[in-house]
Amino acid sequence: MAQENKTDLKINISDEVAQGTYSNLAVITHSPAEFIIDFAQAMPGREGATVRQRIIMSPTHAKRLLMALSGNIQNYEKTFGTIDEPHGPNDAIPYNMVPQGKA
Repeated sequence: MAQENKTDLKINISDEVAQGTYSNLAVITHSPAEFIIDFAQAMPGREGATVRQRIIMSPTHAKRLLMALSGNIQNYEKTFGTIDEPHGPNDAIPYNMVPQGKA
C-alpha cells in the first residue's frame, strides 16, 4: 500500500508465525467497531470446518486490507495471468454458504 510521507517500518516475524497457517475458507462478520475474519480449513471427508486464526481489526484497517489485497491481486494477474474463479461445488464453498453480516 503506497503512502506519501511513509516511514520505513521494520516488521519482525517469529519462526513459528513464519511457517504460516493454511486456510481455504474465510468467514467475515462485523460490528459497528470492528471486522472479524475467521480463517478456517475445510477438509474433504471431514464434517464442518476448523477455525485456524481469528483476526480482529477496525473498519479503517479492514478497508486498507481490501485495497492492499485488491492491488496485490492485480499485480499477481499482470505477472502470472488471470486467477480462475470457482465454477462448481468441488472447487470451493459457494459464496452464499459463507455467513456475512453483523457479529
